[in-house]
Amino acid sequence: MPANLKELTTRKLPITGGHRLCDGCPAPIITKEVLFAAPDNPVVVQPTCCLEISSAVFPYSAWRVPWYHNLFENAAACISGMEAADKAMKRRGVNTDKKYNFIVIGGDGGTYDIGFQALSGMLERGHRCLYVVYDNGAYMNTGIQRSGATPYAAWTTTTYAGTKVPGKLEHRKDLVAIAAAHGAYAASASLHNFRDLMAKVEKALKFDGPSFINVQAPCQRGWRFESAETVELARLGTDTCFYPLYEVEEGGTKWTLNYIPRKKRPVEDYLRPQGRYAHIFRKGNEHIIKEIQRWVDWKWNNLLRLAGHEDKIQETPA
Repeated sequence: MPANLKELTTRKLPITGGHRLCDGCPAPIITKEVLFAAPDNPVVVQPTCCLEISSAVFPYSAWRVPWYHNLFENAAACISGMEAADKAMKRRGVNTDKKYNFIVIGGDGGTYDIGFQALSGMLERGHRCLYVVYDNGAYMNTGIQRSGATPYAAWTTTTYAGTKVPGKLEHRKDLVAIAAAHGAYAASASLHNFRDLMAKVEKALKFDGPSFINVQAPCQRGWRFESAETVELARLGTDTCFYPLYEVEEGGTKWTLNYIPRKKRPVEDYLRPQGRYAHIFRKGNEHIIKEIQRWVDWKWNNLLRLAGHEDKIQETPA
């Protein structure tokens, strides 16, 4: 089980301060939580993303673990090759006493979209690697453009909110379910619940096969909120069930909800602090909030069914 908070403060940081990430950025928080749960020689591969471009500006690096930067599209292919090479070396009697944890830490643009093919290949071939996404819901590194992870009605620089178009027109891709359909260990997590995230990382690294963890990562720059509110906004994401915490095991047949709010909060509580949704609170856009709530309720009720909590379902009007 994950260590307690006091014990974690005594550990050597896997990524140092002094990087160039934004004030309040969730990426280094998530990275520390992930790597604290991976003590056995973690090897990190990273596609181009905010974390990469800000933590390793030549000739400096904030990383204290073996780290490799690759292109947007091939992080999963690179980590697959490293894992396969390690197996080959061990068959030849090299490093037989040394265990490695092969981990990708990437953003949603390089995972949901550009790197999707390589990710699917890694999962389908069964490489024993962990792919972690810090999901900030847009291409934040290159200018806040929409990605497959961008939610419906959110403003981005390529889905402007105006009188004709209310932000992004499509709901976000369910990448956890897609990973689970490959037979991988798949989970959703959030940076505010470090125990849950670290427990899932530990379970993923023990799984004899591929694993995938999607982590809620509120971005103050792209979501338009005060930098001190990152963790609290993540908490609101789970309390409204906009970003539920769950895991899928046994080839996609066992679904477990890791957190069920005592009282599910309305989705407005999560959306209102975000400037990217300011337009939906203007008069005449009430139907947009209703549609987001409908989608959240539908997804949440489906999770309750899959996890065997039918008694907690509260049907909402279509």
